[in-house]
Order: sequence, then C-alpha cells, then structure tokens
Amino acid sequence: MKLYVYCLAEGIDVRREPTLGISGASVRVLKTENLSVLVSDLEADSAPVTRENALTHAAVVRSVLDYFTPLPFRFGTVVTEQQLQSYLSTHKAILESKLESVRGRVEMSVKIIWENTIEQQPQSQNKSQVDKQGAGTMFLAEKRQQILGDEHRAAEASKISTWLHETLSELVGDEQVTLRPTERLVVSAAHLIERGKIGQYREKLAEMRQNRPDLHFLSSGPWPPYSFANIGLEFKTQFGVS
Repeated sequence: MKLYVYCLAEGIDVRREPTLGISGASVRVLKTENLSVLVSDLEADSAPVTRENALTHAAVVRSVLDYFTPLPFRFGTVVTEQQLQSYLSTHKAILESKLESVRGRVEMSVKIIWENTIEQQPQSQNKSQVDKQGAGTMFLAEKRQQILGDEHRAAEASKISTWLHETLSELVGDEQVTLRPTERLVVSAAHLIERGKIGQYREKLAEMRQNRPDLHFLSSGPWPPYSFANIGLEFKTQFGVS
C-alpha cells in the first residue's frame, strides 16, 4: 500500500472534519515529532493526472488553511510510509526552516493585463521606396523596428513590475514575479503576506486599479503558499518519485 502525500504542517493532531482524498480515500495525519503530514492510502503506484484529482489535492491542502500554514507537496507525490518517514527525518531542519518562513502567512496572486499591447509598427513603404532601398535594406529596417518595439515593451513591463513591487513592498514578505512583455498578461506575481494584512493588500490593489485604468488587474487568494514551498523537487531527487 502506498501513500498519497498532500501537505506538511505543524501541530495537526487529528482532522477537525472528515475529508476524502484521491480515489475517495480518507485523509489522515501521519506525525513525526512536531511535523504533521496529510496523507491517504493509495493502492496504485501513481495517481492519474485528472482535473478531479488536481481539485481534490488542492481541496485537501486548503482544508487546513484556516488553522495552520501548510507546505503543499507537488501533485502526484506517491511514496511508501518508510520513504516518507525517512524523508521527514533527513530533511527535518530544512522543512522546519521552510515552515518558519511561511508561518502565519498566505499566498496572494495578482495578474496584470495591458489592454492595448504596446507596439511600434514598421512604416509602410511604397513600391518606389522598395525599389530604391532594395528588399534586403527593407528587411533590415523592419527588423530594427521590431527590435525597438520589443525593447520598448520590455521597458514598460519592467516599469509596471517595479511599480507593483514598490506599492506593495511594506506588505509583502516574499514574492515570485514573472514578466511577459510580448503578451497581454504582462506581469504575473505571487506574494507571501501575513494573514492580518490581506485587507490592506486588497486596498492597495484597488488604489492601483484607479491610478492605472489602462491596466486590468486579476487578483485571487488567500491560498496555501504553493509558490514558496519547493518541497516536491527534494522528494523526487531522493526517491525518484513524481
């Protein structure tokens, strides 16, 4: 019998409410000293990658968020109990450090979309200009304008990212930011913030929306700190599981 692993937390003794996990199995707590792991029994060697299983995994992790700060394992982590106990024992100091870094915090997400993609269109050339300059020269000129346009979009994306960082810096403990200058979704950010600052965080985003009506903001959360856990990779490295 294998175990499907959902998340790691501190101080969970028993489940407050019965929860069903992957394949309808009951979720239980496996403890090692002060570390608690939510697991369920799995007869197969792996969990199928389906929308239902992904939603079930997320629901189990989220079920403890009101009372604890969980470190989520990567979806699809299946191991034996001996492997799990060995992992917890070997990585105890690292895991405790990660738990310390997220304790009392949650993940908030914000995506910024610019409605009108900033572009620099190459100037149209008539036939006489093409004949005069030559096709090669025309190609190089258009390529240069394309490069200048890309650089301009990258600079604007960087400005938006900096503005986001500076506006929220007093509320954010850690962040993961991705820039996509060539796409409508220009900035995607995950922020680690204290639970008590969620209201302030949302107020700041509301002010940013008013200041930049040309940008569209999509915000969500609070979530378990998925972007700041990074414990699935260590599991794969040690045991070769996915």
